Amino acid sequence: MPEPTPIRSEILDTQNPMIKSARILINAPAKRIFDLLANPRRHRELDGTHTIVGIISGPERLSLGAKFGMKMHLGIRYRIMNTVVEFEENKLIAWRHLGRWRWRYELRSISPTQTEVTETFDGTTSISQLWLKVRKAYPWVQIAVAKTLVRLKEIAEKEFRSL
Repeated sequence: MPEPTPIRSEILDTQNPMIKSARILINAPAKRIFDLLANPRRHRELDGTHTIVGIISGPERLSLGAKFGMKMHLGIRYRIMNTVVEFEENKLIAWRHLGRWRWRYELRSISPTQTEVTETFDGTTSISQLWLKVRKAYPWVQIAVAKTLVRLKEIAEKEFRSL
């Protein structure tokens, strides 16, 4: 019996070296996927970078302007406060922290049980391009968004199948 094909997300060419994006098709309704993304307590499970250690503050469900704090580990342990800066129920959610770069998720319903999800890291709004370049963030984050989408797909589809 052949090995199953690994799940992969599609890395997108944004034509901008400061914007990294990937897309994946998930066999679950947009609402179910959005509910995962809008719950900061689930972010550690979804994180393809394994840098989120835990949540320290925030609401049960995110909304525009909501703030949520995370315990992180990337070489060193630190805490970061995020603010939701874009929000459209079941379609779009984005947040940023003090560095001002953004993580954005866009959901597009293909059918009642299929959703295309695009995750984008947008460094164009950063107040510290030097920091992102020194940390070699752009190549690393391209892989991170792709891995996060794979985790989101696995979790969303498993939970949707178990209904």
